Amino acid sequence: MKQRDVVFPAGRQALYEHHRYSPAVRSNGLLFVSGQVGSREDGSPEPDFEAQVRLAFANLQATLQAGGCGLDDIVDVTTFHTDPERQFGTLLTVKNEVFPQAPYPNWTAIGVNWLAGFDFEIKVIARIPEPVGA
Repeated sequence: MKQRDVVFPAGRQALYEHHRYSPAVRSNGLLFVSGQVGSREDGSPEPDFEAQVRLAFANLQATLQAGGCGLDDIVDVTTFHTDPERQFGTLLTVKNEVFPQAPYPNWTAIGVNWLAGFDFEIKVIARIPEPVGA
């Protein structure tokens, strides 16, 4: 088996090493990004829900950038919510800021009862852009 082409965002490698998973893996022109949460520098959850969602998207953007991608390269999104009915309005506000115009990525939202102290998690698959002039 070929070695995984792992992508680490700046400053967060210790968090991933501690939990023994890769933040993102490049494979066949795609970037598979593990679930990103609204964690502070010390790994603890941001207590305010909207701030937690915004921080999760910021962490996602940092991981995408480390893998040579951006938000426009996302093709598939899966989000996890501990209280979808209460949280969805806030999520839609942030989502509409992050993805202000079509074409939008496809999106699956899943209600869960546990996210290790977090209330929101987002994982994506993005296409890695071709180098300019390639």
